[in-house]
Amino acid sequence: MFKITLEAARVNAGYTQKEAAKLLHISNKTLQNWESGKSYPNADKIAEICKLYSISYDNINFLPNRSLKANA
Repeated sequence: MFKITLEAARVNAGYTQKEAAKLLHISNKTLQNWESGKSYPNADKIAEICKLYSISYDNINFLPNRSLKANA
């Protein structure tokens, strides 16, 4: 199964951080924290993210790229 980061899912969907944050009714800083792995969305927001980005939860890796490289 192919997984992409939350940031990559947003970019693939064609949204800037500011646009996505507005559509998700959160602050830009909150989205930045989610994408960097400093915090994580709750279940309700994950469902909204999946719908907005047109991606399955199973295909999103909520760790940022640098975390993936460090564990490789």
